[in-house]
Formats: sequence, C-alpha cells, structure tokens
Amino acid sequence: MGRNRRSGFWRSLNQAWRGVLYTVRTQSHVQFHFVAGTSVLLLAWWSEVSRFEWLILIFAIGSVIGAEVMNSAIEIVVDMVQPNFHPLAGMAKDVAAGAVLVTSLQAAVIGIIVFAPVLYRFAVEMLY
Repeated sequence: MGRNRRSGFWRSLNQAWRGVLYTVRTQSHVQFHFVAGTSVLLLAWWSEVSRFEWLILIFAIGSVIGAEVMNSAIEIVVDMVQPNFHPLAGMAKDVAAGAVLVTSLQAAVIGIIVFAPVLYRFAVEMLY
C-alpha cells in the first residue's frame, strides 16, 4: 500500500511537470513571463535586495506564471468542450485572462515598490 502511494505521488509529480513544460513550450505569454521573471531576479541580485524583498518578488513571479498556466489550462478545456464560438466560452477565456492581468499588475506594482529606490540611487550616482 505504501509503495503504491509513493509511485502515485511520483506519477502525479511527473504529470504536473509535463503540464508545465507543455505550457512553456507552446504558450508565448508563459515564455514572456519566464523571461521577465528571470530578468527581475537578475535585477534583484544586482541590486542586492533584502531577503524579504526576494521573497515578495519570487511570490509575485510565481503568482503570474501560475495564473498563466491556469489560464492555459482553462483555454484548453474550453476549446475541447466548445470548439465553436460561444459567448460563454469566450467569457470564460476572458475571465481567466483577467486573472493573469490582475496578477501581472500586482507584480508590476511590487516591482516598482522594490526597485524604484534602488534605481533612483543608481541614477543619482551616475549623475555625480
């Protein structure tokens, strides 16, 4: 019984990774957010943000990418269930995309709060 649970766990983990990799390979928005997230992490490393700021930035990046993956899953299911145009199918896709927009705006505000002081200090140092 214990062995079955472990193999079930690893199978589930493998399927989850397969889903993430599929989304990264096929969805340009997810690719964009991975590149943007990596850029933010490089900027965080360069600007030596605090440990708390690291946590907030990682949370924001993960939220955006998670929302994008969920949006992709919803789009796949809607396309499977309703291959022809239907107003409710379109609205479901729009609502899912709205979740990505909300998390992206949240992440942008977090980025501004974390990096504005750092970039301001850098700009002042460059002038003098």
